[in-house]
Amino acid sequence: MAFAILLSGVLPGCAVYSAYEKCGARGCPQDAQISAAVRALLDQDGALRAPNLIYVQTLDGVVYLSGEVATDLQRETAASAALAVPGVRRVVDTIGLEYSGR
Repeated sequence: MAFAILLSGVLPGCAVYSAYEKCGARGCPQDAQISAAVRALLDQDGALRAPNLIYVQTLDGVVYLSGEVATDLQRETAASAALAVPGVRRVVDTIGLEYSGR
């Protein structure tokens, strides 16, 4: 168990280092374009607009989604939209659900 926890903290750092080695300090050239394309798709979907809050970051073709939405369907829609963008290798979805007091 402790080993799994240790790996969960180390592996994201490895991905960042790998991308740094591959693309340099400014990141991979296509990452900004991918993030912009994902953001545009999310903004087009009325269900994903405010009060939902989704952040998009891309590192070496891996899109990281974070923030908060109201439903699981909205979270899945955001991940599907990100996967539809050319150049996306994978989506890491850490979008949380807002607490509704239930």
